[in-house]
Parts: sequence; structure tokens; C-alpha cells
Amino acid sequence: MRSAISRFRNLLAGAAALIGSLAAPPLLAEDTLSLGLGQAREMAVQALKAGDPGLAIALARGLIKADPQDFVAHYVLASAEAGLNRPDASRKAAAQAFKYADTPTARFRSAQLAARMAYAQDRYSLSQLWLRRAAIHAPDDGAEDAVARDYRLLRRINPWSVRLQVDVRPSSNVNKGADSALQIIDGVPVTGYLGGSAQALSGLITSVDLYSAYRIDSTDRSSTSVLGRVYMQRVALSAEAKDQAPDASGSDFGTTFAEAGLRHIWQTGPRGAASAAVTLGEAWAAGERSFRFARLNADHGWNLGRGHRVELSALTESRYMARYATNDARVWGLGASWTKRLTNGDRLDVTLAWRDTDAQHPNGTYTSASLRTEYELGRPVGPVTLSGAVILGYTDYPDFVSGGFIQVPGGRQDESIYGEINMMFQDVDFAGFVPMLRLRAGEKDSNDSRYSMKEFTLSVGFRSKF
Repeated sequence: MRSAISRFRNLLAGAAALIGSLAAPPLLAEDTLSLGLGQAREMAVQALKAGDPGLAIALARGLIKADPQDFVAHYVLASAEAGLNRPDASRKAAAQAFKYADTPTARFRSAQLAARMAYAQDRYSLSQLWLRRAAIHAPDDGAEDAVARDYRLLRRINPWSVRLQVDVRPSSNVNKGADSALQIIDGVPVTGYLGGSAQALSGLITSVDLYSAYRIDSTDRSSTSVLGRVYMQRVALSAEAKDQAPDASGSDFGTTFAEAGLRHIWQTGPRGAASAAVTLGEAWAAGERSFRFARLNADHGWNLGRGHRVELSALTESRYMARYATNDARVWGLGASWTKRLTNGDRLDVTLAWRDTDAQHPNGTYTSASLRTEYELGRPVGPVTLSGAVILGYTDYPDFVSGGFIQVPGGRQDESIYGEINMMFQDVDFAGFVPMLRLRAGEKDSNDSRYSMKEFTLSVGFRSKF
């Protein structure tokens, strides 16, 4: 075989030109060699195996000239260019091989090669994209696990990170409306009835949450990143809701939120890390700006060993240029969380949150507290990974005016309880993304029945496995 390759090296120019014209009748001369496409393809593969990338490239290019959709030729060309440390040319050839591959295994290998070459060029985001493509065609669990490991490594290396979450959820209460047409304050009925749009309206909620960060500086113990986030929620009312509130539109309940800022993370010890962030942003509701804000938040977490982790957080936020005085406010917040990883792989999370908001209008001034307890099973139940949570909440408005003119004696107090079940279908995988189903139900009880409500929501979204 090596003697044949040596002979081809001597006749390289003639062979490459001849392969390019293989569609025409073969021509035989003393200084050229006639080959069929299959023979030329085999010779290109053998040249690659024998460590002669130059000959493999010439033969592959001749084959591509004869048949631009020849997968083997594109893959040989990509591999040979990689052997010559030309990652850009190799990646482009691997992309062509992926395009013309006719089996999942061929697509998997082509995508992996393209990912490696993008990594060699320090194009980490492009490498991650090719790994996602490789995951689609992974031939077995072992190959998919290898892709996941490579992707996690790239996530640590890549200075740019992007997280996109899309949810679609039918809801019995898209507007957080009351569950009764009667308004009762501290057990006393108020004259009149609530309008249709003030009561619970059913419909479909679609939300898109896009977060991105770029690391601008890093050391062994710290990193600094610029960040941005855009969240949009849109509502489509059901036919029943349109009948109940004919003057209401789904756009009345749409919201948009955008922010940009700077975050610094640093290690505080062998088991601790802290972060601080400053952000500026704006919020919209019903197509109009609600307020602008500036926020400063900080947190500190400790890994205590034996599966325990504790985190403390604090924030302050100033809201200004508000459309309504209820949103012209200063917000203070504290939080604490405890996480325990159990010996069987299950996880328990307990989170406490406290907020104090002081607004220019009494209806925007309140204090709230919440407790969330979540339990996640470490092992799947069949094809599903399960977790569940219970959320308790309490909010006190010390001085509240209901309906614009009714002073609520002693202020308004809300108590809420919600439960949710999250189901992740690990075996239904596309490019490393799996579907997630969330069932959420609960109610809020207020001494002003205008704000008492019940809600049931079923949401469908996708989450990355790695």
C-alpha cells in the first residue's frame, strides 16, 4: 500500500486533475493513472491513514470536483487539513461533510470534528453550537455523555454565556384577577360589583427570557462580567375571557423587562464565594413604560461540607421616572437559602425572602415575606426527573386605598400558598435540550376580596441537560 502511495505522490498533479474529470471517459497515459471514483476514494482514505495529508487533500479535492456532494471526500479533506494544523479550512470542510452525510454516525463525527476545529480557533460559542449538533446524532449514551462533558468544559472556558428560556402556559388567571365579582373588605360587602377585567380571566401566557453575560476580566480567584437580560410576557385571552371582559385585550396584560449591568465574583476562601452586581433597567406594562430602576445586589455562599450549602443575599433598588406613583419607590431586600444534597442523591432547598417597598403612593408601600421549600428526586422515575415545591407568602400594606376611594381599615393583608410539580423528560432529547412540564396551583387570600384569587397553570418549556 505504501508503495502505491509513493507512486501517487510522484504522479500527484496528473492524478488530481484526472479525478476531477472522472465523469468523462477514462484516459490512460504513461505519466497518469486512471482511477474510478471508488478507487480514488479508497486511496484518499489510505493516504490519510498513512500520514500523507498532502496527497489526501489533493485526492479529496479531485473527488469533490467530480462530485461536490461526496461525504467521504469532504471528511477526508477536513481530517487532512486538521492534520496540517489548519483549523479554519478543516472546520469548513467538516461543515460540508456534515451537510452531505447520510447516516447519523457520519453526522456525529463531522459535527465533533467541526467542534474541535472551532475550539482550536478559540471560537468557543461556535464550538458549543457544533456540539449541540453532534448531540442530535449521538449514536449511544456514551457518545452523548462525552458531548456533555465537552460542553461543560467549554462553558467554563467561554467568556460569553447565553441562556434562553421559552415557556407556554395555559392559565386560569392570566391577569391576577379576583375569584369573585363581590368585593368584601374585612367581611363587609362593598356596594357594587367588580368589572369583568378585574376578575380572573383565562387564557394563554407565552414568555421569553433571554440572559447573556460576557466575561471581560478573570483571574484564578475572581472574574468580572457585563450582563444583560430581556424578559417578555405576552397574553392571549380565551373566548370565555373575551365574553367576560369584551373591552379587555391580551396586550393589556403583557409585560416587558430589560436590564444591563456589571457583576464581579470572587472567592472568599476555600469554601466560599461572593458576588456583587449593579444594574440599570426599565419595565413596561400594557405597551407603556412603567418605571426605570437602578439596583445593587450582593450575595455570599458557603459550601459547608457533607452536602450542605448556605447562601445569604441583599439588594437595594431605586425606581424612578414611574408612570404611576405606586411604582415610584425604594426597595430593600434580604434573602437566605439552605441546600442539602442527601446521600441517596435527592436534594432539599429552603429559601427565605423579605422585601420592604416604600413608594410615593400608599398602595405601593408594603412589606412581604416568603418561604419556598423544594424537594428534587436524584433518580428519575421512569423517563421523568421529578421535583416539587411549596411556597408560602405574606404581604402587608399598612395603609391601603381600595378602588381609588375606599380606605381599608388596618390596611390590606394578603396570605398565599402555592404548590408546583416539575417534570423533566430526560429521554426526549434534541440537541441537549429536554422538555419540562410544570403544574402550578394555589390561592391568595386577602382581607380585601378584590385581591383574593385562585390560579392553576400548566407550563411547557425546554431546559438544557448540560
